[in-house]
Amino acid sequence: MTRVRHPYLDHPATLAFAHRGGAADGLENTAAAFRRAAAAGYRYFETDVHTTADGRLVAFHDPTLDRVTDARGRIADLPWSEVRRARVAGREPLPLFEELLEEFPEARWNVDLKAESALTPLVDLIRRTGVWDRVCVGSFSEGRVARAARLAGPRLATSYGVRGVLGLRLRSLGIPAAVRLGAVCAQVPQSQNGIPVVDRRFVREAHARGLQVHVWTVNDADRMAALLDLGVDGIMTDHLETLRTVLTDRGVWV
Repeated sequence: MTRVRHPYLDHPATLAFAHRGGAADGLENTAAAFRRAAAAGYRYFETDVHTTADGRLVAFHDPTLDRVTDARGRIADLPWSEVRRARVAGREPLPLFEELLEEFPEARWNVDLKAESALTPLVDLIRRTGVWDRVCVGSFSEGRVARAARLAGPRLATSYGVRGVLGLRLRSLGIPAAVRLGAVCAQVPQSQNGIPVVDRRFVREAHARGLQVHVWTVNDADRMAALLDLGVDGIMTDHLETLRTVLTDRGVWV
């Protein structure tokens, strides 16, 4: 494990992330899912944020309600008064991200900025609540996460977007490439379109730059073990019990 560059990463063992709270049971990104993860011993949670038409910051993955709730429509087009009536799997309401910060005061959050409209509200919330050590902001868009970093300043932990990961991968192969300074981790899939992303060279390059490597979304015990053997620093999973068992068997579950 590489040295810690930000208090967000201050953990004595491999970081175990409950992806969307542990999405395997169908209640992704709900308070119920995160409660279950907390009860299972997880302290790092992964979630996503969108904003409603009236600017409320909702913890939800998709731009629309259609896939996992009993409602329809784009979150960005609906007021919170309507979005709050939607139920995930017909059971659980969508939480505001601020509510999750309040309910789980010991948790650390990896937050995927899913929309440009969520950028300023998220940074404003982090600044207002002072949770600098509890939140790491990421996005597929390198430009979006870079804008968040500029707006918030060096107290904000950020990960690389796609362009940053590509630059890091090229550098690991000995190909010159620019990478953004200031990120504290690279959060990546194990492979993309069948092409490996994470291997020993990638992990070595990241660690040489003081970056941790967190891999998503890994639900198979053998894949988890192989990644840990490569020296990755964190794993995101939908299957909470599987990852906990793998880490426990290795003596690195904290």
